[in-house]
Amino acid sequence: MSTTQNIINPADLSVCATVEFLDVEEVDELIHRAHHSYPSWRAMTPHDRKQLLSAFASEVRAHSEELAEAEMRSAGHPIASARGEAIGVADVIEYFAGFPERHFGRQIPVAGGIDVTFREPLGVVGVIVPWNFPMLIASWGFAPALAAGNTVVLKPAEATPLSALILERLALDAGFPEGVFQVAPGRGDRAGWRLVTNELVKKVCFTGSTRVGKQIMAGCAEQMKRVTLELGGKSANIIFGDADVEAAAKAAPFAVFDNAGQDCCARSRLLVDRAIYDDFLPIFLEATASIVVGDPLDDRTQMGPLISAEQLARVQGYVAEAEVIYQVPNVPATGYYFAPTVLSGADTTAPSCREEIFGPVVSIVPFDTEAEALQIANDSIYGLSGSIWTRDLSRAFRVVRQLESGNLSVNSNSSVRYSTPFGGFKGSGIGRELGPDALDAFTELKNVFIAIEEEKG
Repeated sequence: MSTTQNIINPADLSVCATVEFLDVEEVDELIHRAHHSYPSWRAMTPHDRKQLLSAFASEVRAHSEELAEAEMRSAGHPIASARGEAIGVADVIEYFAGFPERHFGRQIPVAGGIDVTFREPLGVVGVIVPWNFPMLIASWGFAPALAAGNTVVLKPAEATPLSALILERLALDAGFPEGVFQVAPGRGDRAGWRLVTNELVKKVCFTGSTRVGKQIMAGCAEQMKRVTLELGGKSANIIFGDADVEAAAKAAPFAVFDNAGQDCCARSRLLVDRAIYDDFLPIFLEATASIVVGDPLDDRTQMGPLISAEQLARVQGYVAEAEVIYQVPNVPATGYYFAPTVLSGADTTAPSCREEIFGPVVSIVPFDTEAEALQIANDSIYGLSGSIWTRDLSRAFRVVRQLESGNLSVNSNSSVRYSTPFGGFKGSGIGRELGPDALDAFTELKNVFIAIEEEKG
């Protein structure tokens, strides 16, 4: 039986909406509807599927303010950031709208005939997304899945279902057939887990913690169900002695404090060459002190609250056991706010320096050599993202080839571009999202050999 759930605004603790949460039976109904709609969606011409996806992107652009306000209320995102995320969703859908007509198989030279390959959609895809970037990460899953010819059931996080429900409505307004794109708000252990266990779901695309990712992978293994996992991170931001110190120091705060540090790509380990440490630190702390923490509705706000009381307590626990170098003063007293905080990372074995905190907390670690920096950076169960700051091109290439991480930037802290692959090594996940290869993860590769008799006579 479905139940109702209050959605809490983490900035002022008010109830911003009440949403019906589905239980297993209702999720099964959505899955059956998606299964029923799949044959016609798959059979649709690539041109028509492209047109519908483009129309969906246009609807998202037209309602970007509505989506941004929903994200601001439920996730605590500053309104300026939320507006950019809403436009980002439209960009992702528009990007993948171009693929139905361009997702090719191959012709392979063989003896005795012709060999061709086809990319066939899977069927119903379950997309399970987290609360840190709810609508943006959702689009990374549903847009390529839909473009490849699959139908989708999207399960948003319990705290942040509002933008997903708006997207479901906008897809229908764009002309999507019933059952092709549906949203299943509900608890993770009920609605989310049913996407794993229902045999009509042929693939699960999950973004979240490594702990839950392991459970989902095990559940999918029972049915040999396809799975893509984008999980945790503890990324390193390595500042070498030959770097542009001022540029690196001024860029470093938002490499970790953006979205209150609730970002799996957050560069939460700041590794600084000891030769420039004393020059780097005051510039970095000054840039950190300038971050505007406050009301998400204010256009000037750069960092809002954490998502929940539980997350706030988690962050407080890590900081209480660490050596604090600096903490931004005067953050709001009401709401789940936590000040941007800089910790000593001299002890690289400390929990605050090894575990994913998912809050506005960075550990700063001095190093002496390139080899030491690489050892520290790779000494992690995670391998999602990271940055290298250096003017030495040879060093940049040496280091990026040795770092155990899926997404790296040189002299930049950018992790995500919709046109390039995204995903991690080690405990940070399996598979890749975004970019030109994303549709491959939502299809099966079929090979066909056609024998051709040699001409006689």
